[in-house]
Amino acid sequence: MEIAEIKHQINQYRAEGKTIFTTSSFQTHSLVMLHILSKIDTTIPVYFMNTGYHFPETVAFKDQVANEFGLNVREVKSAVPRYMQKDQEGRLLFTSDPDHCCFLNKTAPTEELLRTFDIWINGIRADQSAIRKAMQVEQPAPFGTTRFHPMLDWNMRKIFAYIREHNLPRHPLDAKGYTSIGCEPCTRKLDPEMQEREARWYGMNKVECGLHTDLVKK
Repeated sequence: MEIAEIKHQINQYRAEGKTIFTTSSFQTHSLVMLHILSKIDTTIPVYFMNTGYHFPETVAFKDQVANEFGLNVREVKSAVPRYMQKDQEGRLLFTSDPDHCCFLNKTAPTEELLRTFDIWINGIRADQSAIRKAMQVEQPAPFGTTRFHPMLDWNMRKIFAYIREHNLPRHPLDAKGYTSIGCEPCTRKLDPEMQEREARWYGMNKVECGLHTDLVKK
């Protein structure tokens, strides 16, 4: 969608009395949507899933971007303390059951947000994975919420053209070879032959955390 279309759709949601939120991982390519939203409505809450496993650089970058863009950033955490996120052998879940780790730290907290809001603005792009390519611009989510994907038809080239045009800040780990940045234990640098999402959960036969598989109404 073009920026004018995004603004029109958000204004339409507002006119219908819909409550809106968005989520962000605060990676470099996530900033385009946040920057666009900052020019439309800075009151929209931006939720950051604080898993307790993020790179320190990500947490600092989140605060920097929130300040520069004037965003209403809020943090949510799992209801299960990290010291309890272990398997029967005492291993932290990200080492033995990363799907359950993601569920506790990302999917479950977001699911609670869906119980509260009507519209979830989400910055997924169709070029990121086959799962995301199958998404629609508007898609039903649990609890009667609607997922709104305004960046679905954007690609990496358009994303970085926008970043250059508006001189947006870059995540400090970009310069160190990281392009898709999640939790520190499950993120590696991108090799030249790898696709963007392959740097996440490398070697674990996993490409999604559950937000875009579990939180879509079947």
